[in-house]
Amino acid sequence: MMAIDRHAWTNRWRDWHPAEKLLPAFGLLWVAVVLPPLTTAPLVLIVAASAVVWGAGVPLRALLAFMAAPAAFLVVGAPFLALSLDLSAGLTPRFSPQGAGVALTSTLRALAALSCLAFVALTTPVVDWAALLRRAGVPSGVVELILLMYRLIFGFVERALAGRRAQAARLGYSRFDRALRSSGLLAGNLFQRGLTRARWLEIGLAARGYRGELRVLREERPLSRARLAVAMLGVGLTGLAGGLLARALS
Repeated sequence: MMAIDRHAWTNRWRDWHPAEKLLPAFGLLWVAVVLPPLTTAPLVLIVAASAVVWGAGVPLRALLAFMAAPAAFLVVGAPFLALSLDLSAGLTPRFSPQGAGVALTSTLRALAALSCLAFVALTTPVVDWAALLRRAGVPSGVVELILLMYRLIFGFVERALAGRRAQAARLGYSRFDRALRSSGLLAGNLFQRGLTRARWLEIGLAARGYRGELRVLREERPLSRARLAVAMLGVGLTGLAGGLLARALS
């Protein structure tokens, strides 16, 4: 989480208007969902990854680390979509060609959508697209809750890592039973500290006259219509290439 936030604040596109990154990302997502996935989804994955690595300057290792866990989950779960149960033979699993097709298309679409999410997460800080949510009409209470939870995550992770290091230094994870007990104690301590921290925040906000919205100064970035046009042109060319390939292969 901290690595994602660090790259979002330090990439080459950090000073761009958030719409110049969010609109192309949603455009690529729309292309991956609507057009044939066998030809379009790989193109979307390549375009989004290229934009993150070679465009925004985010290291390839960071992109792969972001996508590793969700991609592994998709790869592990895909084979089960290719299986069907034969009830006539007493719940016998059988290979289903139709299920294999569904597994392939679903996995490709999910990977393409994941690359679009990586595009947004690794290039745009949360505070930037939160301002767009307000302009889009999202209630300010919802936006403030998103920002509050986002800030609390970092404190929670820092405390969890510090607690685990302290337990490990005391051989709290030397055996399975000790590791289980240490994990339970750490979880209970983090839960209690989280409730206490939330209560302190509530008291602090009430003391400052909080009425549903925190007003802070934000840096206004001009929207570059040229960059946005080039980005949307790339989205359109990606969809066109995917559609032409699908027609050529059909």
